[in-house]
Amino acid sequence: MASEKILKQKEELVNTLADELKQAKVIILTDYRGITVSDVTNLRKDLRNVNASYKVIKNNIIKRALNKNEENGLDELLEGPTAVVIGDEDYLEPAKVIYNFVKNNDFYKIKGGIIDGKVVSAEEIITLAKLPSRQELLAKLAGALLGNITKLAIALDQVKVQKEANA
Repeated sequence: MASEKILKQKEELVNTLADELKQAKVIILTDYRGITVSDVTNLRKDLRNVNASYKVIKNNIIKRALNKNEENGLDELLEGPTAVVIGDEDYLEPAKVIYNFVKNNDFYKIKGGIIDGKVVSAEEIITLAKLPSRQELLAKLAGALLGNITKLAIALDQVKVQKEANA
């Protein structure tokens, strides 16, 4: 039987993780088999750049933290080695970072996750990660608007030239 001190430490760990998970916009569970320490270090750095964290935690602790938040849709995914990606600000950027990492590492897999309180599959996370970012969409919109404004300016200039030629 575990000592009372160890049980208290685990309970604190569960409570801390439950609070983090409750505040998160995105939670992604991954299978981290077959990657090196340097790969994980680079992944953690990339995730920090998008205000997300990467933690390797025992499945039992993750399950208890999720259950404390009344989330039990991920219980079947908590088998084998599991790492948790937690994003507090945005759900698209951490998904993109993980997806790009998965593309470059054959053994690394996305198991599933939670986005804004909704349980999602690995396929849904990958689909989301393939979408253009907010900045890309704004740039496309600005380009489209600028193109139309340019066409309008050319058309108005041609009208002016025609009127001057007829006068």
